[in-house]
Amino acid sequence: MKIVVLDGYTLNPGDNPWDGLARLGEFVCHDRTPAAQILERAQDADVLLTNKTPLSAETLAKLPKLKFIGVLATGYNIVDVKAARARGIPVSNVPIYGTDAVAEFVLALLLNFNRQPQLHSDLVKRGEWTKVNEWSFWRTPLAELAGQTIGIVGFGRIGRRVGELAAAFHMKVLANDVFHGNPPSYPFEWREVPELFAESDVVTLHCNLTPENTGMVNEALLGRMKKTAYLINTSRGPLVKDADMAAALQRGTIAGAALDVVTTEPIPADNPLLKAPNLTLTPHIAWAALEARRRLTKVTVDNVAAFQAGKPINLVN
Repeated sequence: MKIVVLDGYTLNPGDNPWDGLARLGEFVCHDRTPAAQILERAQDADVLLTNKTPLSAETLAKLPKLKFIGVLATGYNIVDVKAARARGIPVSNVPIYGTDAVAEFVLALLLNFNRQPQLHSDLVKRGEWTKVNEWSFWRTPLAELAGQTIGIVGFGRIGRRVGELAAAFHMKVLANDVFHGNPPSYPFEWREVPELFAESDVVTLHCNLTPENTGMVNEALLGRMKKTAYLINTSRGPLVKDADMAAALQRGTIAGAALDVVTTEPIPADNPLLKAPNLTLTPHIAWAALEARRRLTKVTVDNVAAFQAGKPINLVN
């Protein structure tokens, strides 16, 4: 059985070996696959593994040998799952691997908003502490998380873990989700999205991207936030309208934002966010802790092995 990875570089840039997959069959890994080479590289594959390389209905129709698709991520919109199902090709994803990694990253951003340790370290190294001749100084407001309100849009595994960490810092937790499920062990309150944005000191996004919520964070919703509030997006870039966010930061509608994802990745040079003030931009790394990537690889091995055994798991189609 031939197993082909179309874009493995971000999952394994050299510190997360493919040994488990290599033991399951003839194994080929490509760091990246341009659109023009997808068919060529996938032609003889029994198993295709992809992260961001698209597999459209048109592409799948030209791959008669293909028996199984594994998505190297939780989101699977990169694959036409309906077309795969119609051709009898099961598609599996990796539903749980980065809960702690993403939640911890959100807390790091939240703490950075309120304490700015790197900024003040840079000021000290530039000689500012020496110049002021005071035993203590700061250039931004410094605040405790305790007593602040965090609003979490998308209260699944990651959102609930963020809430748990926030509650440990004695923050008030507000949540929104289309599915409520069993309540977590810590105190929280449900809110509709407009009320959540209006009441929160920080809003963090952890929802799936759907046609209904694409561009939901727009000028109107940002306008409901407190001027002292922050927004964090480690979920899906298109949830936020980039131009509206940049304009809100320019106008001081909100105090700041941290975006680990944007609408088009990598970010184009003309994206207005690159010139927006009070914005932390990171290159889609909330998920990328080594431990999380190793879990992702292990689940992918399990997915392929389960398919080979005739009992596929983590199916999305």
